[in-house]
Amino acid sequence: MAKSKGTAEDDVVTIKKYANRRLYDTERSCYITLDDLGTMVRDGRDFRVVDAKSGEDITHNVLTQIIMDEETRGETLLPVNFLRHLIGMYGDKMQSMVPQYLEASMTAFRKNQQDVRSAFEGALGANPLAELTRRNMEMFQQAAGAFMPGAAGSKAKDTEIAALKAEIAELKAELAKK
Repeated sequence: MAKSKGTAEDDVVTIKKYANRRLYDTERSCYITLDDLGTMVRDGRDFRVVDAKSGEDITHNVLTQIIMDEETRGETLLPVNFLRHLIGMYGDKMQSMVPQYLEASMTAFRKNQQDVRSAFEGALGANPLAELTRRNMEMFQQAAGAFMPGAAGSKAKDTEIAALKAEIAELKAELAKK
């Protein structure tokens, strides 16, 4: 099956799953394992898995199987309470919202992860944790200023207040003389 160059589908590898549970990588023309698919995911390689006989897209099932295999090897990533809550969402009125919520949460997590990595990689000679702390403090002060006027105080305001106090003291002194 020839694909045209430059389309997004060019980047999606088709994996065929046969009845004997074997997985065939159509791009490399070889059989692969679930571990190989896990490596492809970690490398950012996009693929779809189709049933070789029916052509049905079974990517979701295979990705779930990869997670199950990773979890049974002792490399647990999903806490028991999370799994319980997730199972409890099946059949719930909010079930349709869960995939979008989890997707958005994971996207935000990945972005934060990339930001931290960038801070470490981009901080040649600087202390990346100090920079992150400084930025977090700035954001905290801005947020505090929105809820508690004056909490985020600035040197300019302090100087202005000191000048006003001095002016008031001068006026009091003049009034006391009269």
